[in-house]
Amino acid sequence: MSRLYIIAALGTLTLSGCGQDQAESPTAATPDTVVPTPTRFVENLPTYESIPLPEGLVWLTNNEDPPFASPDAKRGGTFRLSMTSFPLTLRLVGPDSNGSFVSYLRTGQVDLTAIHPNTLKYIPLLAAEWAFDPDGKTVYYRLNRDAHWSDGMPVTADDYVFTKEFYRSEFIVDPWYNNHYTNDIVDIRKHDDYTISVVGATPKAQADLLHEYGFGPVPRHYHKLDARWVEDYNWRTEPVTGPYRISHVEKGQFVEFERVADWWGDKNRYLAHRYNPDKVRITVIRDTNVAWEYFLRGELDTFLALQPNYWHEKAIGEPFDKGYIHKITFYTDRQQPSMGMWLNMDDPLLSDLNVRLGLAYSMNVDLMLKTVLRGDYERLKSAYDGYGVYSNPAIEPRPFDLARADEYFNAAGWTQRGPDGIRVKDGQRLAMRVSYATQEHTARLVVLREEARKAGVELNLQLLDASASFKQSLEKKHQIAWMAWTTNLTPQFWEHYHSVNAHIPQTSNLNNIDNPELDALITEYDRTTDSQTRIEAAHRIQQITYDLAGFIPMYKVPYTREAHWRWVKLPASYGTRITEALFEPLGGDYLRSDGLLWIDEQAKQETLDAMAAGRTFPPVTILDETWHVR
Repeated sequence: MSRLYIIAALGTLTLSGCGQDQAESPTAATPDTVVPTPTRFVENLPTYESIPLPEGLVWLTNNEDPPFASPDAKRGGTFRLSMTSFPLTLRLVGPDSNGSFVSYLRTGQVDLTAIHPNTLKYIPLLAAEWAFDPDGKTVYYRLNRDAHWSDGMPVTADDYVFTKEFYRSEFIVDPWYNNHYTNDIVDIRKHDDYTISVVGATPKAQADLLHEYGFGPVPRHYHKLDARWVEDYNWRTEPVTGPYRISHVEKGQFVEFERVADWWGDKNRYLAHRYNPDKVRITVIRDTNVAWEYFLRGELDTFLALQPNYWHEKAIGEPFDKGYIHKITFYTDRQQPSMGMWLNMDDPLLSDLNVRLGLAYSMNVDLMLKTVLRGDYERLKSAYDGYGVYSNPAIEPRPFDLARADEYFNAAGWTQRGPDGIRVKDGQRLAMRVSYATQEHTARLVVLREEARKAGVELNLQLLDASASFKQSLEKKHQIAWMAWTTNLTPQFWEHYHSVNAHIPQTSNLNNIDNPELDALITEYDRTTDSQTRIEAAHRIQQITYDLAGFIPMYKVPYTREAHWRWVKLPASYGTRITEALFEPLGGDYLRSDGLLWIDEQAKQETLDAMAAGRTFPPVTILDETWHVR
C-alpha cells in the first residue's frame, strides 16, 4: 500500500543538532527546538494478546531473484542534493504531510515486502516469509528477527498491532489513513512476537494482498496519541527501520540524514550494497537556476536534467567536454505521473462542464511540446497512462480545437468577447488562475496562455513557493492546479475521485468530484477479486472522469535524464526497469529501486586535482534503452 503524493519540491523544517538517540518526554516542539529521536516516549508500552495460527499454512519467500545493486559499491561520503522549499512538517501523516518531501521520510519505514524492480516478483524485506489464508482476505507474515528501529528497539508484532490503532486514531487528523485502516484493513493480529496477519475487508488476488498489506510498522514506543499529537510531533524525528534517520535540521536551510549504524537491512539479499553514503544533505535552494550553479561548482553531486533547456542548452561546455561531469539518459518501463491541470469543480466558473470542456480544447499542448519542450516529451493520454491493461485504451487527450472550444463556451453562455478578445458574461471575464510551483515551467504555461487567448480564455499564472502551492491545492483553494501525482502499481482512484474526499481540505480529490456512480465503481474496483471485473471497473472510472473533464493531461517522460559528477557511481546496469531517478539516494519510489549510487572518494579527489591542474578526462554521454517500450 502506498499513498499517492504530489510531485513537487517541498522542504521541511529543521531541528538542529540531533545527536545520538536519547530519552525525552513528548512536550510541544517549536520549529527551532532541538528534538533528538527518543529511545522511548511511552512508558509501560502496550503489549497485545497472541492468537494461534491456523493449521496448514504454506510459507513462501523469494531469495532466488538476482540482486540489482553493485557489490563493488563503496560506503561513505556525503551525497548532496537540493529541494526548492522547506517542508511543512516532519510527520509522515496528518495535516500538510502529503507533499513530495514525505518520499524521503517514507524511506525510513521499510515495508514487509516489495516488488523486485526487474522481475516484478515479490521479495522479502521486513518480512522474512508470508502465507495466504484460504479466505482470500488474509495474509500472514513472519517478521525478520534482525530488524530493529534506529534507536535499538526490536521491531515486533506489537508494533504492527499498534500500527492499526495509530492509523485509526482521530488524533492524527488524516482521513485517508483513518479510512484505509478501518474500511480496507479490517484487522492486524499478533500470533507471536514475530508473526502477524493482516485481514482485509474483501478477498483479493495474492499479489494484490502483498501490495496492499505489505506496509511498514509504526513505533509504539514513540507515539503518544492524544489531542496534542499533531502539534507535539510536527517537528520530531521518528525512529526508523530504514537505512537513514534525520540527524540534523537547520530551519529553512537543510535537512540532513545519517546512515543508521549496523543497519539490519545490510544482511538482506535485496538491500545489501544499497544506500551507501554516510550522510545525505538536502539543501533548500529555491531557484532551480541557482541550484544548477551550485551543481556546476561541485556543491551538488547530481542534477535531474529532464527539462529540455537544461539538457540541450546548459548541460554543455567545459565541465562536460573535459569529462568532469557525465550525462545519462535511461529509459524505463513504468507508470506515468499524472502531469496536467487539475480543475476545482467547486469553483463557480469551473463548475460548468461546458466551461471545462471549452478549456480543454483551448490548450495547445502539442505546440508546447514542439517548441518549449523541443519534442523531448510525449503527450500524456490520461491520468492513468502506462498502467497496461488497467489504462483505458479508448481515451485520447482532447486536442487544441478552437471550433470545439467556441462551441462549448457558447453553450455555457460565454458568447461575447471584450476589446482584448477575452470572453465576457454579465460583466465577468472568462479568466482562470493557474497555480504552479516551478519557475522553469513558466515558459510552458506562457505558450498555453497565449494560445488560449485565441479561444477567448485568460489564464492568470500564479507562481507560488512549492509548499504554498501544495497547501493551497489540498485546502481546495485553487482554481487550476498545475501538478503531477506519483504513481502506484495499479491505478488508485479512491483518493482522487471518491465523494468522501470531495469538498473538504487535506484530501487528494482536487477536482471535488462527487458522483454516486463513481463511488460504486471505485468500491467495486477496490474489492473485487476477479481481474477482468477490476479492469472493466478501472476503464469505466476513467471514462466517467474523462467525461467530467476535471483533468487536462499534459505530458509524460518515459525516461530519466541526469547529469552527475564523475565521482558518483552506478551499477553496470545503471538502473532498473522501474527506476524513477538514477541518483535517488534514499527515497522517492514506492517500489524501492532507489539507493544504488555510491560516492567514489578516490575519483572525487582525482577529479578535483585534475580540474586544478587543467587535466581532462574523456567526455561521457550515455543512452541506455534496455527498458525502452516502443
